[in-house]
Amino acid sequence: MAEVSEFKGVRYNPEKVQRMADVICPPYDVISPQEQEALYERNPYNMVRLEYGQTMPGDDAGNNRYTRSRQFFDQWLKEGYLKQDSVSSYYVHEHVFEIGEMKRRRLELYACVRLEAWDSGVVFPHEFTMEGAKADRLDLMKACATNFSPILGLYEDPGGRVNQLIANRVKTNPVYSFQNADSHRFWMVNEPEFVQRMSYFLVTKSIYIADGHHRYETALAYRNYRRKLDPGAGSNASFNYVLMALVSFSDPGIIILPIHRLVRGIDPETLKRFNKDLSQYFQVSDGRYMSGIRIYGLEPGQVMGLSLLPKIKVNDFLEKKRSEPYGKLDVSIVQHIICEKLLGLPAGDTDKLAYTPSGEAACRLVDEGQYQFAVLLDPVSPVTIKNIADARDRMPRKSTYFYPKLPSGLVIHRLDGEI
Repeated sequence: MAEVSEFKGVRYNPEKVQRMADVICPPYDVISPQEQEALYERNPYNMVRLEYGQTMPGDDAGNNRYTRSRQFFDQWLKEGYLKQDSVSSYYVHEHVFEIGEMKRRRLELYACVRLEAWDSGVVFPHEFTMEGAKADRLDLMKACATNFSPILGLYEDPGGRVNQLIANRVKTNPVYSFQNADSHRFWMVNEPEFVQRMSYFLVTKSIYIADGHHRYETALAYRNYRRKLDPGAGSNASFNYVLMALVSFSDPGIIILPIHRLVRGIDPETLKRFNKDLSQYFQVSDGRYMSGIRIYGLEPGQVMGLSLLPKIKVNDFLEKKRSEPYGKLDVSIVQHIICEKLLGLPAGDTDKLAYTPSGEAACRLVDEGQYQFAVLLDPVSPVTIKNIADARDRMPRKSTYFYPKLPSGLVIHRLDGEI
């Protein structure tokens, strides 16, 4: 099963960095250009300079955002703003946040996990990826030989033994404790008994990628690249591992938001036909008080509820048959029947589709006229994600939004040397 290991992390030096809230940043794939600029201005040592540096006029093969990330990284280590721990450790992050009117707490164990191919049955994906994003991350890894941000991985812990072991250990004396919009506490844990028990519990687990599929596939590609450069490297070489934040499926802080679809650029004739043809595939009703698939804005302020007719099967619209759990997903129905069949939108990227985890924002953008209508969805459950992964299948892209995102900058994993 999964091989999970402690490691010598690189962290911000508390003697040099007094306000951790000023130097962490979100993962690269949710940073807008405006937020990137704001993070640059917030602190000269903000992690965004390493994780997602700015592109500059005149960038070329020898001077670009990836080479600058390496320069910043080396400089911050030399200046002592970043320091590598001398003892291999697990790290624990307690993330307390609000969603709606609820306060939630999520416990994350930061560890290095040995990279395994998807078909090994050790690490499971649940979504498809995009080649462009992986190329970007690979260029950064080649330049810096570092995991700057963790992957969110889930594991089964039905009795809560792992979470209880973590919670018992991390009651006091964190190495970091700070607040931004949320509350964060972070511990370095390396007592032999804890390490031994944690490794014993986790060795029987499979790991399910929740957030970070691109980073995992990039880490596999980087591992293969490094093996060619250094065929004599041992199995414990750091590049054989990837940084993960591991969370129990049963952790109350696992929040999955839906990703709604926004549609624009549909010609009037297609839109008219779409509105008419929906009844061939769905039972159409007032969607204001419904869950499931809803369409907002085909008429001003209208919410249309859609229930797939029993005779309609997603697999009937696919050249290659998919698993039973896949065919039952609302997001699969939207992808293959609404987007591809009725609207004629391609399966990949298109400028006619946009995505947001906020239903309120989706409706507002339609009301403002920026989009013609929105397709609103319910969140999927962690159990559904596990069922899809266990069936060796994957959801359509943009199916899940794990909230809140893991911050980048709590701890870094270098890919040189050994674990």
